[in-house]
Amino acid sequence: MRKLFYLVAALVAGAVMLQAPAFAQGTYFDPVAKKWLTMKYHPGGPSPIKRKRVRYDGPYSPGTIVIDTSERRLYHIQSNGRAMKYGVGVGKDGFQWAGTHRVTRKAEWPSWTPPAQMRARERRKGRILPAYMEGGPNNPMGARALYIGSTLYRIHGTTEPWTIGSAVSSGCIRMANEDVIHLYKNVGVGTKIVVKR
Repeated sequence: MRKLFYLVAALVAGAVMLQAPAFAQGTYFDPVAKKWLTMKYHPGGPSPIKRKRVRYDGPYSPGTIVIDTSERRLYHIQSNGRAMKYGVGVGKDGFQWAGTHRVTRKAEWPSWTPPAQMRARERRKGRILPAYMEGGPNNPMGARALYIGSTLYRIHGTTEPWTIGSAVSSGCIRMANEDVIHLYKNVGVGTKIVVKR
């Protein structure tokens, strides 16, 4: 009986190991559809720019989020002259902006509704964007989103972490998923956001 138990355990372990490469090749199990699906987008990964705690002697009070788009960094100001510094992706040429707002909403695994002007712009390039995309690992909005005032812009995760440190977005501020999750846990609705050019 004991030999049979070990044989079954070995077979189960072998089956699990055979399935592991499937995930590494870009598939994931959808529990709703009850099947393995191929990812359309890269599932994310670490930022090429590591977050770190740094000295801060600027004019903004603790709790404020300061985004320096020319530096492509986001600072979450803390007490005692410190800040948490993250790498970000920012708006490409023609899509940069500046202003002071507040976080008006937070969302985990946010859905994506590309604005009509973005869909039209991408259609002219031959790329068809969905009118709506449910949140999840394939969604370009990534794992978390902080909505910025009444603007169309957000601080959000990404399925393309290699773009962090670049000017590539249509105005949103991109962070690697692990970084946006870290920031999301430490800020609330009402947090002040300052975007500088």
